[in-house]
Amino acid sequence: MDRSEDSVTDRPLTRTIEYGDVESVLSIQRSSPEVAQWTAEDYNRVANGEMAGWVVVEDAHIVGFLIARHIVSDIEILNFAVDAESRRRGIGALLLQRSIEWGSGFQAENAILEVRASNQVALQFYERHGFKSIARRLRYYSEPADDALVLSKPLPARKL
Repeated sequence: MDRSEDSVTDRPLTRTIEYGDVESVLSIQRSSPEVAQWTAEDYNRVANGEMAGWVVVEDAHIVGFLIARHIVSDIEILNFAVDAESRRRGIGALLLQRSIEWGSGFQAENAILEVRASNQVALQFYERHGFKSIARRLRYYSEPADDALVLSKPLPARKL
């Protein structure tokens, strides 16, 4: 069966992060060294509602997560990863769309995020989803050292 970005099997469930999800999220994070390496306590804060966060559940397993927060009139995507076995099947697009829908609930104007300048796969993904580079932060990342590109995407105005 074709498992391309447009045909995810059995419509995976996208839902908010719960405390019981933290170990699965940490496991995906550990296998994704290019993303921010948060602690269990950080994700517990998300589950507690201090930030917004979603997971995608497929066949009873968490296969991706996205963490965001509301800043002034924007949403900032803070951490985002999909399990290596589940990539290139639309899971990331589902999570990104969920965060944008969330932002529309409070009329967010833009989605912003930082990404390693060397992460070409992520940069191509964000470009496909309408993000543009608006700034560069020199030596923002360590281990390994890398610049960060700040990306932004204008969000659609909410229909009244």
